[in-house]
Amino acid sequence: MSDRPRYSHPLRLADLSGGAAVPVLVEPGPEARRQIAGDLGIRAVRKLRLAGQLRPIGVSDWQLDATLGATVVQDCVITLAPVVTRIDEPVIRTYLAAPPETPEADEVEMPEDDTVEALPAVLDLGAVLFEALALALPPYPHAEGAAPVELSVTEPGKPAMTDEDAKPFAGLAGLRDKLTGEGDG
Repeated sequence: MSDRPRYSHPLRLADLSGGAAVPVLVEPGPEARRQIAGDLGIRAVRKLRLAGQLRPIGVSDWQLDATLGATVVQDCVITLAPVVTRIDEPVIRTYLAAPPETPEADEVEMPEDDTVEALPAVLDLGAVLFEALALALPPYPHAEGAAPVELSVTEPGKPAMTDEDAKPFAGLAGLRDKLTGEGDG
């Protein structure tokens, strides 16, 4: 996936009327959907739409309330067969002229509301659409009927870790049974 999507749909917020909601509809054409699929590293984006409204909040802030609708084709993580997925996700973003400051430190807690962003001069609805789609994609698409694969990887000459090894209390239960004599017989 590229660092920055090439698809763009800019909207200059200063050109909008401050008192009324503005309808939002972004529907990339076939070439743009091919480009987005390539940028996301998936087979295809058959349908893609961001629809909703951008409404003013107070004097200079805006809120985007929209729905992302998409039909995507990805490779199955097991068989590499095509997997078609329908995505319908709400997309909510709040753009504030004076967003809360984030403290600068080595470790910072994530804010409770991750939909709040600084108010840009130009809102790129294409970037919003791309980000929402990237976050909504299934991370491990499975083709119907594809059985899970068990994989064991370890250093040469050492036994691979099993599911039982990953259960630390199973060993303790065995030790308890041994010490109390319940495991005999």
